[in-house]
Amino acid sequence: MNKLDHELNQLVVANRILAKEDVVDAYGHVSFRHPENPERFFMSRSLPPDLVQHGDLMEFYLNGEPVEDTRQPYLERFIHCGIYQSRSDVNAVVHAHAEAILPFGISDVPLGAVVHSGSFIGSRVPVWDIADKFGDDTTLLVTKLEQGQDLAECLGDKSVALMRGHGFAAASSTLIEVVRLSVYLPRNARVQLAAMQLGKFKPLTEGEIAARAAVYKPHSVQTWRAWHYWANRAGCGDMVADTPPVSD
Repeated sequence: MNKLDHELNQLVVANRILAKEDVVDAYGHVSFRHPENPERFFMSRSLPPDLVQHGDLMEFYLNGEPVEDTRQPYLERFIHCGIYQSRSDVNAVVHAHAEAILPFGISDVPLGAVVHSGSFIGSRVPVWDIADKFGDDTTLLVTKLEQGQDLAECLGDKSVALMRGHGFAAASSTLIEVVRLSVYLPRNARVQLAAMQLGKFKPLTEGEIAARAAVYKPHSVQTWRAWHYWANRAGCGDMVADTPPVSD
């Protein structure tokens, strides 16, 4: 199996994991930048993520146009386009509607890392409001490139942005990192909501967040253990090696 086929298989695994962990349901999607051509990326055709197979993956230009493929793509592929265009360091993107994060996108309470597994979201998650630039008569869906670009501007150099009344967009340098972030983002949100009901709470410090990032690198044994665990839960453990491909 060549490098590209391996990465495409991991994109299938990512779809299955996100579905099994209730990050996505019938809606939501994950993509991966072409490892040999940064001006293109891959994601599934319009399909529930838990049904995605290798043959369902499509290749896209960064403007959202398919590369020699006439199948129906996801309408909101422009979320991915905008982020890939603005962030050369990003190689993987997730968009989902996990319920636990939604209150933080429609309130004045900021979402930030409060548990160690949520450290990857940072100390304060920005919120993008499509109405700020595109008015109050949109469907709240990102169906145009300029909307995806505006979302990417809000994301900036952060790893995740909330989308008011909609969901979130997460970005990272690898599939394993963006999936990890997307799995723990709603968990962190649930813990923060519970803590707020109790009264005052103490979020993670910037030092703690930085220390976590230094240890849990993409192909460390600790991170790969989670990837292998999630893949087994999703029924595709046979598509993942027992040990990480490289050591960080």
